[in-house]
Amino acid sequence: MKVAFAGTPEFAAVALEALIGAGFEIPLVLTQPDRPAGRGQQPMMSPVKRLALAHRIPVHQPEKLRAPAALAPLEAVAPDVLVVAAYGLILPQAALDIPQRGCLNIHASLLPRWRGAAPIQRAIEAGDRETGITIMQMDAGLDTGPILLAEALEIGADDTAGRLHDKLAALGGRLIVEALAKLDRLTPRPQPQEGVTYAAKIDKAEGAIDWRRPAVEIERKLRAFDPIPGCYARLDGMMLKLWRGRVVAGQGAPGEILAVGADGIVVATGDEALQLTELQKPGGRRLPAADFLRGCPIAVGQRFN
Repeated sequence: MKVAFAGTPEFAAVALEALIGAGFEIPLVLTQPDRPAGRGQQPMMSPVKRLALAHRIPVHQPEKLRAPAALAPLEAVAPDVLVVAAYGLILPQAALDIPQRGCLNIHASLLPRWRGAAPIQRAIEAGDRETGITIMQMDAGLDTGPILLAEALEIGADDTAGRLHDKLAALGGRLIVEALAKLDRLTPRPQPQEGVTYAAKIDKAEGAIDWRRPAVEIERKLRAFDPIPGCYARLDGMMLKLWRGRVVAGQGAPGEILAVGADGIVVATGDEALQLTELQKPGGRRLPAADFLRGCPIAVGQRFN
């Protein structure tokens, strides 16, 4: 079976590595063009491109897939299947029609819950107890295709988006290998009409903490936005990044600092309080509260904006 692959970030690279390790013939990899990154804003290869080149797999990097010329390399290799994982480009119907046995997508949720761009973050933010991986047959809709295989994964109380990403990436790699191995025996089943939700792309502005919200919601947001884009709040004109916290008893004006100690900084919220245990000041590193306070003293009674 010839398996072409389309993906860009580390999540996709884990799946590609699993396919390579399983011995599938991979005649072509599609990934997004090199983008400027880092302080020097130098063009950087995607994790998928780096892995493909390391295994001497041809790479194609179109800006879009609408033009016939952009699809020509995929047509030329005539794949049996195209596996797609976090590619970042919309596949037009002309692309979906090229593989003889269709296109399979590795999606990081239990569809139809959390269709869209940010399923890992939205699941944590919403307080879901579980998520998972769905292998689906792609159609022209947004994550609407029939399901071939799915497996659930519990969301731990301490799971950040980064930690959950790594767990789901490993599960996705295992499931896509399993799905391809028994493709002839899998029966596609339509997604249920009930329970559809959409995981909108994360906007950096969403990281601003609203202390009027319940502490449990803020704690989930800290984990959902770790490591990207991170959450932040302003204290006496200084913008602080807030990384970890836990819900504790406490009452006061939202944003008011109720207690300060080596184990954390207790801040009043709209319901109960949040003890911040890991913070970062501008130009600094992420630090446990005790270390943070040595270089950035904070007093009871101060208030986050």
